[in-house]
Amino acid sequence: MGPEMIRHIVLIRFRDDLPEAAIDAIFADLHAIRAVLPGVIAITAGRSESPEQIERGYLHGFVPDFTDWDALAAYQAHPDHRRVSEALIANAVGGLDGILVFDLAVKD
Repeated sequence: MGPEMIRHIVLIRFRDDLPEAAIDAIFADLHAIRAVLPGVIAITAGRSESPEQIERGYLHGFVPDFTDWDALAAYQAHPDHRRVSEALIANAVGGLDGILVFDLAVKD
């Protein structure tokens, strides 16, 4: 079996009064991290398009993939991530209560 890739899944319940353009700006900041941090394989972000419509208010999310747990730790400690994280918390319903995080080790 080969090494694990880490999939970092983040779901956000943004405040209703937050314009979509502000959300796009936060996600643009997030995407910029890939260029400055080794170990980030890909970052996907956006609004749910689920036909099931059972998001329970978590209508936006993003999924960065990392080469390993060390790369995820470097991302979490990086000042650019901290800035994005602060923006997410400031704009989520109930602050941190409006954010879900799920880390999944994806094996070959």
